[in-house]
Amino acid sequence: LGVVGPLHIDGEVLHVPMATTEGTMVASTNRGCKAISLSGGVVTNLVADGITRAPCVQLPSVREAAIVKNWLEDPMNTVRISEAFNSTTRYGRLVSVKTVIAGRLLYIRFKCFSGDAMGMNMISKGTDCVLDMLSQEFPNMEVISLSGNFCTDKKPAAVNWIEGRGKSVSAEAIVKGDLVKKVLKTSVASLVDINYKKNLVGSAMAGSIGGYNAHAANVVSAVFLATGQDPAQVVESANCITLLEEFNGGTDLRIMVTMPSIEVGTIGGGTMLGPQGANLEMLGCRGTGSVPGEHSAKLAKVIAGTVMCAELSLLSALSAGHLVQAHMKHNRSSANLSKN
Repeated sequence: LGVVGPLHIDGEVLHVPMATTEGTMVASTNRGCKAISLSGGVVTNLVADGITRAPCVQLPSVREAAIVKNWLEDPMNTVRISEAFNSTTRYGRLVSVKTVIAGRLLYIRFKCFSGDAMGMNMISKGTDCVLDMLSQEFPNMEVISLSGNFCTDKKPAAVNWIEGRGKSVSAEAIVKGDLVKKVLKTSVASLVDINYKKNLVGSAMAGSIGGYNAHAANVVSAVFLATGQDPAQVVESANCITLLEEFNGGTDLRIMVTMPSIEVGTIGGGTMLGPQGANLEMLGCRGTGSVPGEHSAKLAKVIAGTVMCAELSLLSALSAGHLVQAHMKHNRSSANLSKN
């Protein structure tokens, strides 16, 4: 377990726990954190909040599938659908319902605000209740699966990248030019250039979905393990685009990350374990807050801010040609750990 910080984020000063076997990552993220915090810190925004579940149902014909789709999307039925869903949960609230058709198969993507829980159990219960109601309304409808993979959970998917899933967060920082030179050992122009050619063009050439970044998954997985999140959800939670621009006429650097599908909770699951709960406590977001959802939102914002620090430092190492040197220094140990 490593700790990164102090990280100045949204007016607070935090230390961020990271569970990883990659020694270089903690040191590198700390370097990015130093440059950003000395420049004034990170500002984040929660732009959307809602976990999703998308069952697959089948109708006898294409026409009947279209009828059910239209019924679900008719505003006249919104209240009825919401009442059925919300009756199963204290904190959960149905946010939206979107549908897509493939022949006579209908995929119904429910989106639910889940408070400080990650929300998969919550939304599954609500979805099951709505399906029962739909089965009464349309007796010929067959429920194929509560999860039809249009959710999409624990798999790469464009729908999460475009529509979002869990917490959608954007973050921004202005890094002073002198700190780019002194701390990061590179230049503003070089960072902007390498980010464009690597994170944007290179990822486009690879046909990436949500992978327009240097290594967001490194930070997401490390913080997930440290705070009791579901590590399998790193697949979609690490969706990220990193953007760099010259600022103040090229004197300073603007760095931004946008992460549309961070799936986290601060109650339930692995957050109940002692060490993970203590790490959430260190971040000031253990359990529930005075406002439902504020602690899980804070955790998502911290992850985005920490990703930004790691992105900045790795891009700097690549720009300066220091990547291999850093890994040889921090990722190799002279100790023989096999000896008792």
